This record gives sequence, C-alpha cells and structure tokens, in this order.
Amino acid sequence: MPPDPAEVAAALIPELEAQEQRLVLRGFTHEDAWHLGSLLVELARLREAPVAVDIRRGRQQLFHCALPGSSADNDAWIDRKRRVVERYGESSYLVGNRFRAKGTTFEASSRLDLDHYAAHGGSFPLRVEGAGVIGAVTVSGLPQAEDHALVVEALDRFLTV
Repeated sequence: MPPDPAEVAAALIPELEAQEQRLVLRGFTHEDAWHLGSLLVELARLREAPVAVDIRRGRQQLFHCALPGSSADNDAWIDRKRRVVERYGESSYLVGNRFRAKGTTFEASSRLDLDHYAAHGGSFPLRVEGAGVIGAVTVSGLPQAEDHALVVEALDRFLTV
C-alpha cells in the first residue's frame, strides 16, 4: 500500500520548520545576494541542473541566472513560488506540506489565484535577525523537493562562510 500523502507531509514539517529556524541571516546586502546567487549557480552547474535562480529583497530583484536547460516557464514558477513566501513568510515547500498534512492541497484550499501562487518547493524566505522576512531566494527547474534542498544547501554553506 502506498504511503499516505498526509502522513508523509506531516512527517516532513518538523524538519522544514527546523531549517527555517536555523537559516537566519545576520544581515543581507546586495553583495550577499551576489555571493549566495553565485553559490547556487555553482552548485547547480556541478550537478548539471537545468535551473533558474532568483534572489529578491522586497520587490527588488538582486540576482537572477538561467542555466542551460531552463526556460521562461521556470521564471514563471519562480514568481509563483516567491509569492507564497511573501504571503506566508515560510518556504513554499513548507506551505505546500502544511496543506497536504491536513489532507488537502494548496490548490484546493488556499483560495488564491493559482496563476499567481504555487506552494511547490524551491522558494525560501530570507530571514534576517531582528528584521524578519526581507525577501526570498528561489530555484526552479528540478522536482520540488530537489529545488528546496538545493536552496537549503546553499544557505547552509553561505552561513558558514
């Protein structure tokens, strides 16, 4: 019998919440956006991942790169996933899993325009100590769990530099 999607999602939530508590920045400058974005691009290139990478602070785009194999569709997914982070203040993957853990889906229950919002993994809040969520870092092009994992890996590395 296949695993229950609600149980799988519920089991993931504590790990995703722990990532958000751990991956908090002391500050975030334009230069930081360049370094984080470049790190994501380097990791993606090593894996030959056909992704687009986007970093925003508020409404300002600070970094964007589209690697070979990505398309304009990835840019549209970036926008939709990022809007979930902006609205909920949590990663797009966590938001989607919260809905699945309740036995429903974001698409069925959020009441948001799905042309503008997607609770699929890959967008992560840029949370700064004392300031809260100031932006988002987003990857699109891989399955959602892999998009999310790539962002988390890059943030982990960025915070240890």
